[in-house]
This record gives sequence, C-alpha cells and structure tokens, in this order.
Amino acid sequence: MAKPIPLELPTRDRRAELLHELERAPMQHVEALLDTYQLLQALHDHGVLDSLRGALGSSDKILQVIVDATKTSEGIRALRNLVVLAKIAGAVEPEFLGTVAKSLSSDLAHAKSSEPLSLWQLFKKLRSRDSRRALTAMTSVLESVGKGLDQPPKE
Repeated sequence: MAKPIPLELPTRDRRAELLHELERAPMQHVEALLDTYQLLQALHDHGVLDSLRGALGSSDKILQVIVDATKTSEGIRALRNLVVLAKIAGAVEPEFLGTVAKSLSSDLAHAKSSEPLSLWQLFKKLRSRDSRRALTAMTSVLESVGKGLDQPPKE
C-alpha cells in the first residue's frame, strides 16, 4: 500500500512581508514622499495642522454650535435654500454649462483684446433672439426676487 506524501507548507509571516515592503517603499516612491513632506510643511507653516488638532479636540463643542445654529429659523431657511439650490444645479445639464462657459470665455477674451462696442453695436446685439431670451430669463428672476421681497418673512 502507498504511503501519503507529507505536505508541509511554510507558515506565512505577514508581518515580515509588510516590513520588507515598507523598507522598499521609500526607494519606489521618492518623489511622492518628498511632495508629501513639502505639503505637510506648508500645512504646518500656515497653522492648518494646529487648527485641525484643535478642531478634533473640541469636536463636541463644534458639533453643539452647529446643531444650535441649525435650530434657528435662519438656519432652517438656509438649509432649505441649499436644498433648493442643489436641485436647481442638478437640473442643469453639464453640456449646457460647458457650452456657456466656453462661449463666455471666448467672448471675454475678445472683449479684452478689442475696442469696446459702440452703443449702436450693443443695441444690435441686444436685438438678437439669444440676447432677448437671456434678458427674458434675467427679468423673470428679478421679478421673482421682487415678489419675494414684497412678502413679509415667515416666522
């Protein structure tokens, strides 16, 4: 009858593997480590690390101040306004904003480099369909703000 072959696997020392990897890390990541040290020094020079240490030490007090601030009617309105603004921002398509930003940056660059438009040229620009559409949107926003200012604040 055949005898089984004994299989003895060496035990894996994960701690030794990690120490070996740690010894090699500075050589492999020299630039990243130097950048990290520079960043830490800049944070230390500007007092950011001290501020963070203080914030961690008094986190209970900071949390209490935030809770007390949100209990007020102004805090509640501010949170509601942030939610509404987030919904509005979420409704805008990123492609639309990209197009507007690109057009605006090229128009601003052109305005900086050239002579300002005459009043007649400005009037002609305002008569375009796109300008009238933008003016309509801005006027509607101004009208809504005016209506809101006319109402007394709710308590």
